[in-house]
Amino acid sequence: MASPTVSLKLVIDTKGKRVVYAEAGKDFVDFVFNILSLPVGTVTSLLPKQDMAGCLGDLYEGLVNLSGSYIEPTNKDALLKPILCCYASSLSLLLPNMESKSTYLYSCCRSNCQLNVSNDPKSYCSYCGNFRSLRLNFAKETKRVSPDNNEGGFVKEVATYMIMDNLVVKPMAAASIISLLNEFNVQDVAWSEIAEDVSAVQDRAD
Repeated sequence: MASPTVSLKLVIDTKGKRVVYAEAGKDFVDFVFNILSLPVGTVTSLLPKQDMAGCLGDLYEGLVNLSGSYIEPTNKDALLKPILCCYASSLSLLLPNMESKSTYLYSCCRSNCQLNVSNDPKSYCSYCGNFRSLRLNFAKETKRVSPDNNEGGFVKEVATYMIMDNLVVKPMAAASIISLLNEFNVQDVAWSEIAEDVSAVQDRAD
């Protein structure tokens, strides 16, 4: 079960006075990727990268490039191509209240007619002529969690992750750290100029 408080380590360039990257575990990365399960995931996938607002494009591209060693393919697809109705129950704290129209099928009450269905509750059964007044719930498939993944969330708990200031997520690796330090021009400096700070993110429900 996820902790109500998620900690992440910030690696700071004290000389340049900037955060180089955040180091976090599965819980925080799941939180970041959950942004893409909102409707913006669909919008982002349709826009050219140069037209995307802020760092959404970088977040999206980071997920596209994340290896299958760290995220189940079905979970990845659910984020890259989100279906809003699958997540409607979890959006109340993040988005204005929106009613999601459920899908139902209707049949008449006679047992030998129940395979004859319609999405119109005012339609007549073509077999017996009665109204199709019996509502059947239509269970839509969700691919949010893979059947072979018991960890919950999106990414696998097999690594610690780096989160950049543009929300790109990568597994922690020495090569990635060196590349990032070079990108920030933090070169040939004493490690005393790199500080670490631990921050906590509190669950809004608490």
